[in-house]
Amino acid sequence: MDQNLSRIDGSVATMDQKLRTLEWNLPTIDGSLALGFLFYTQGYIPLAWRIMDILIRIQKGYYPLLAIVGVPANLITIVILKRKNCGLSECVTCYLVAMAVGDLLVVILDLILRHIPLVFAGSFQFLWDFPVCNIHAVLLYAATDCSVWFTVTFTFDRFVAICCPKLKSKYCSEKTAAVVLGTVTVLSCLKNILWYFMFTDDYRLGNNPWFCEVTMDVQYSPVWGAIEFIHNILTPCVPFVLILLFNVFTVRHIAVSSRARRRLRDHGSGESPRDPEMESRRKSIILLFVISANFILLWSLLMFYSIWCRMDYLGYKTIKLDYYVMELGFMLELLSCCTNTAIYAVSQTQFRQQLKNVLKLPFNTILQFIKS
Repeated sequence: MDQNLSRIDGSVATMDQKLRTLEWNLPTIDGSLALGFLFYTQGYIPLAWRIMDILIRIQKGYYPLLAIVGVPANLITIVILKRKNCGLSECVTCYLVAMAVGDLLVVILDLILRHIPLVFAGSFQFLWDFPVCNIHAVLLYAATDCSVWFTVTFTFDRFVAICCPKLKSKYCSEKTAAVVLGTVTVLSCLKNILWYFMFTDDYRLGNNPWFCEVTMDVQYSPVWGAIEFIHNILTPCVPFVLILLFNVFTVRHIAVSSRARRRLRDHGSGESPRDPEMESRRKSIILLFVISANFILLWSLLMFYSIWCRMDYLGYKTIKLDYYVMELGFMLELLSCCTNTAIYAVSQTQFRQQLKNVLKLPFNTILQFIKS
């Protein structure tokens, strides 16, 4: 069994160089600024260890800040979208609300209850007295699957709305969206029950890439390895492919229809007047593509590392990836759960106005109270 990870506690100022050993034998300094300077300037310290040490120090500020921003941002997004004053169809609103709820659950279950305790492991030793890690894993991975596949269902809905006009009236409805989202949620929960049996109920306060204790039988088992490999294929490899395909077909359809529409308008009027329908469609497409690109870019690194790590455990030795790649992948993946609010604000004028109204509400209430 690999030894438990321990994280850096940078608050202790001492002239003695104390080495803490991560699960993969990474020494990091718990000491003063002078010792930290020596750590980074000594030639015998491997570059990968220096990068990992820097990432851990960054995470101590990055993860709490992400939690402070991510929770209220997703809550505000849910409130604004539920009011249905953003000029979006009920179907689109349903998908965006579901995506915000999924992101909020990931922020709580993954960022707050998993990664922050890892970064501040010295303050969370009490978690070892709560043998619920395998239950936590089931909920965390189910929420992650929901967040990812909600993005896929939204992309497919927009593909149908733009490329399949005959199917649009039947599929692109609030009722259908509710059924699709409910089905995805149930399947995600059923799929991730296996984690309850793969993990033990003890927290390990470390990533490799698991955060629960894992027995040797599971860690090096071809059967469990195949199950985990399939898990990584289904989330997020398959969503990657589906999102790319739907977007390619959507772009192709828009390009063809736009050229045909432009020729008809030019032929009828002899000029190229402003086309409100195409401008409205362009805004919708921008929203779709930015959400898709955000997901693909921020998930790519962790997806690649997770598959590589499982293949390595099963004996398929390929290129060597340092553990800072995994940590950076987690940082980017968690960032993806906090960016959709900014995407909506930038790409949707009415959402931006509603966001301003919500942010002004506390100040307006205070001013009214003072005046009264």
